[in-house]
Amino acid sequence: MHQTPPLTWAGLRLDRPLVMGILNVTPDSFSDGGWYDTPEAAIAAGEAMLEAGADIIDIGGESTRPGAEPVSSAQEMDRILPAIEALAAQGAIISVDTRNAATMAAALDAGARIINDVSGLTHAPGASTLAAQRGCPVVLMHTRGTPANMNAQAHYANVAADVLAELTAVRDAALAAGIKPENIALDPGLGFAKLGAQNLTLLQATAQFAALGHPLLIGLSRKKFIGEFGGEPNPAKRGPGSIAAGLYAVTQGAHILRVHDVPETVQALRMWQNLTASKHGPNF
Repeated sequence: MHQTPPLTWAGLRLDRPLVMGILNVTPDSFSDGGWYDTPEAAIAAGEAMLEAGADIIDIGGESTRPGAEPVSSAQEMDRILPAIEALAAQGAIISVDTRNAATMAAALDAGARIINDVSGLTHAPGASTLAAQRGCPVVLMHTRGTPANMNAQAHYANVAADVLAELTAVRDAALAAGIKPENIALDPGLGFAKLGAQNLTLLQATAQFAALGHPLLIGLSRKKFIGEFGGEPNPAKRGPGSIAAGLYAVTQGAHILRVHDVPETVQALRMWQNLTASKHGPNF
């Protein structure tokens, strides 16, 4: 059944596509590991994203690329809290990219407004309860297993139908835990327990996920399948393919693009919206 998403989420209007800038304060993320692994570098990068037009800065301190090893909440917090505090003090809307409940709580205390959990609040005991008690917006992503073993679980009878059913179950569990429906955004988890063409099939089903009635976040920036089908082995050079796929997702109903290349994506979306203004509202 098709449902209409809310007009706002996390205090942001959804009458145009939103840009979430990726800020990985890690040494080992697949595309930008080590680039922003000091507080000064992370803060400067976040400020540049805001200047370029990012609506949300997504700050994470644990790589969740395939095969990544987990880090402790203490180490994760040491990495991300200085940047969260500094950027939130400047008025930025911050989402914390974490699977750990202790990190979620500390990040919210430091000024983050959104929890973005690749496990859909299923990894850490108490994560759903924390999000419900805090009343904060959440992004619930689909995956299977952990970063260490998720690719071994990329077996589907029908990838779009199976992911839709599993993500709906994650959403329902969040609602049962007391999280308000208007606080939930969904993410089908491209590249997480999905291989090769499975990602294309899932992306082509974007409209089915948008029909669930929640804001839809798409995170495909620089991922392996962009390189596979765009012909670019270097993740740092996958911006053009990422933007093309992101614009496709927006035309199919996506509301938020999670991206590394903020200035380029903002420019592309502005051009897209001017070309489609009669259907999608005023310029931005």
